[in-house]
Amino acid sequence: MTPRRELVGAGRHPVVIVDDASGRVPAIVDMAAALAPFPKGPNPHYPGVRRVIEDSDAAAFGYVRDLLEETAPFIAGGFDVDAFDLLEASFSMVTAAPATLSAAQRAPHFDSTDANYIAVLHYLTATPGTAFYRQRSTGIEAVTPATYDRFVTTVRAEGAGDGYIVADDDRFERIGSVEGKADRLVIYQGRLLHSGIIPADAVLSADPRVGRLTTNIFVRGR
Repeated sequence: MTPRRELVGAGRHPVVIVDDASGRVPAIVDMAAALAPFPKGPNPHYPGVRRVIEDSDAAAFGYVRDLLEETAPFIAGGFDVDAFDLLEASFSMVTAAPATLSAAQRAPHFDSTDANYIAVLHYLTATPGTAFYRQRSTGIEAVTPATYDRFVTTVRAEGAGDGYIVADDDRFERIGSVEGKADRLVIYQGRLLHSGIIPADAVLSADPRVGRLTTNIFVRGR
């Protein structure tokens, strides 16, 4: 594993990147394929399909457990936490065509306002990656309990663009990005405004062996 830590935005928010995270991407893709087809949800705003990994999914859950054990020092050091608890893990695939997206899906989003809510994203195929954003009119880069209402009110007032956001627009400025290399982890606070980079020619297949397969893991630091 080769970790590095970057700071993005005016807020200098930490983003930890770990290459060669597992060394067994083909086996993990096989695990995901064995659990297909994936259902929609459980988050209605996710533009695709997602299969929650339960502890009864022995091989897949073991992979998540091992991955978190291996990367625990990077999570602790990168985000100043002593330990963390697993909240949820899932195999996820973006499958929604740009023309079908809701307003919420056409803008950068956040996962939680909790500073200790940490996203661990494992790329299982090469993709353009993930980008981080600042809301131009408010300067918000990370949504906190204090800025939540202002962020939401501004999003509703300004409307949404067309399709997936892949670069700057008049509402949001990109403040950083991470290329989605296979077997790369990107770890960040869930309160950061972010979006997958989904270009117009992206393969939106629901087949884990073909589409944009990632493992989305959420932990809470303590």
